[in-house]
Amino acid sequence: MKLYFHPMSGNSRRVLLVAAHLDVPLERIVVDLPKGEQRGAPHLKLNPNGRVPVLDDDGFLLWESRAIMLYLTEKTPGQTLLPTDAHGRADVSRWLFWCSAHMAPANTILVFENFVKAQTGRGPADPAELARGEALVAQNAQLLDAHLEGRTWVAQDRLTLADFSLAASFALAGPARLPIADYANLRAWLGRVQELEAWKRTAPSLPRS
Repeated sequence: MKLYFHPMSGNSRRVLLVAAHLDVPLERIVVDLPKGEQRGAPHLKLNPNGRVPVLDDDGFLLWESRAIMLYLTEKTPGQTLLPTDAHGRADVSRWLFWCSAHMAPANTILVFENFVKAQTGRGPADPAELARGEALVAQNAQLLDAHLEGRTWVAQDRLTLADFSLAASFALAGPARLPIADYANLRAWLGRVQELEAWKRTAPSLPRS
């Protein structure tokens, strides 16, 4: 299987985390986002949305990072990241969808304003966008932090796709200056994820400021 990705992409990172944890071999093909390769005709044939990641499994093209995460687990016998019972799967799916709709988009605002702009020469951060992003991160981080009270993992009392999906959205928490210092449960959970071998094996080299 081939994975078209970018190492600094949180969406790509969550797929890499699952592949690393399940020992799924992937041929990695970098799409140069700063140069706009994702908007070129060759990549648009793979993903008409012009985004990464894209999985190519012998001609079956799959985009949307969480769909790829699910696909990799479905193809891996004996995996434990996705429950087999209906209630367990629904619980994990709940957090995948919540991450996609709420936590990740909130974090992405600050990733773009505080990190991407500086790395690509797009000018200073927009104060209005910073305020909007910080408010949304606080709103959603507070919910996640409260949920993690007394819990080790997000769902099912074990490591699941929910943890990898959410943790990937915090991968650039430092350079993006995500305001999560006050959320002890969230930070403790994120620390546990960062101690996993899959996290260490997929960590990109951050550009020096």
